[in-house]
Amino acid sequence: MARYTGPSCRLCRREGMKLFLKGERCVSPACSFERRGFPPGQHGRTAQQKLSTYGLQLREKQKLKRIYGVLETQFKRYLEMAERMPGNTGENLLQLLERRLDNVVYRLGFAP
Repeated sequence: MARYTGPSCRLCRREGMKLFLKGERCVSPACSFERRGFPPGQHGRTAQQKLSTYGLQLREKQKLKRIYGVLETQFKRYLEMAERMPGNTGENLLQLLERRLDNVVYRLGFAP
């Protein structure tokens, strides 16, 4: 199973909110989101343009993928499973993501 191994504080800065990917460091003043509140990259400090509806949906999808540590193909598979289940697709997707073993271990406090 693949996993993102790059700088995780950059992901928080890109999403514009703390995702708590580094645990205690995100609470401390050493968090890069606190020190640099603008998005990473060459054009990060410029004024932000208003996002389209597609852009908002994409940002929310990327945020969900980054919080749960799931890559695109696995996320797509979870989405297809959620669409096949009866009920609200969004709620079904969150239930499937919350049932993952790594997430359960994290929520119980066994892992940082």
